[in-house]
Amino acid sequence: MKVNRSVPPPTVVPVLVYPDVRAAVAFLTAALGLEERTRIGEGHRAQMAVGTDGAVIVADVGADRRPPQPGGHSHLVRVRVADVDAAFARARDHGAVVLEAPADREYGERDCTLEDLGGHRWQLAEAVDDVAPEDLGCETVSPWPAYRTPEA
Repeated sequence: MKVNRSVPPPTVVPVLVYPDVRAAVAFLTAALGLEERTRIGEGHRAQMAVGTDGAVIVADVGADRRPPQPGGHSHLVRVRVADVDAAFARARDHGAVVLEAPADREYGERDCTLEDLGGHRWQLAEAVDDVAPEDLGCETVSPWPAYRTPEA
């Protein structure tokens, strides 16, 4: 794959629409710890780093682009963090709406769900146990590369 320094390098990059791009960048930086990498015009778009290997593009309203509407949601951005309780407190303290406080899950994760100033939902998650999908009645079709054994 060719490198292009004008776009984020991850394979999948969500584009989230906000009524005010600069307000969204400020909120996402303060509440969730994202880092602005590229500013495209003052209020058009911004590319933001999520952790060490993720990215989000914050886009303005226009043409057929609209932020989420009250009463429902179409997506959720899941971000893995080292300490979900600390990340939750930070987001809450910066005005994120708490939809679900941190809770331990049977599949080995502790997560919470928040809503940002534009109505986008974020799920912050931390691994607390290593659970095989088969232990939950699931089937591993092809293991994620990070979880492959040397002989696989």
